[in-house]
Amino acid sequence: MSDPATARTEESRRDEAAAPPPGSVPNPGRRAMTLTVVRACLIAAGLVTAYYLLPLDRTDTGATATLLACGLLGVAVVFLWEVRTIARSPHPRLKAVEALAATLALYLVLFAGVYYLLEESTPGSFSEPLTRTDSLYFTLTTFSTVGFGDITADSQTGRVVTMLQMAGGLVLVGVFARVLAQAVETGLRRRGGQSQEQDDDPGGSGG
Repeated sequence: MSDPATARTEESRRDEAAAPPPGSVPNPGRRAMTLTVVRACLIAAGLVTAYYLLPLDRTDTGATATLLACGLLGVAVVFLWEVRTIARSPHPRLKAVEALAATLALYLVLFAGVYYLLEESTPGSFSEPLTRTDSLYFTLTTFSTVGFGDITADSQTGRVVTMLQMAGGLVLVGVFARVLAQAVETGLRRRGGQSQEQDDDPGGSGG
């Protein structure tokens, strides 16, 4: 028969070996990853649905320009808010994925709406009349740099807006991605610091 004390000692050693080192950040579970993917898909689907349902009535070029400026400001505000939540999230990497999905979807839907309104207010701005689906298609092909050439901007205003989207896409992929990475690092350091404090004071700081 084995000694109960020896068995408890071996079990304790196994638990210590399986435990994560002090200060380490635990990997998110499958449930957290699934929830993140679901939320990201729901956000993107909600924005696209709103794009198709909102009453985008005929308007003039000045109002379209105002919408674009306000929309870009809104994208920046949403992104900065997401960066703050990443740094405070228990799973910064997963939150960064969700933030990127929300920002990207909002950015693409914004330009799709602007292209649609521009064609509505100034017919002939593009090589063919644009439906909402055509506008979204043109936005995606421009953002992905595929550029099939089946739809092109013919008017000067259309080309200016397209150039703005191209420049904004470079910023979104380059600068925004770097900011997200820094926010993730901040969140991981914060989690690591909290774990270290809990290990240093397991019983709490109560007197």
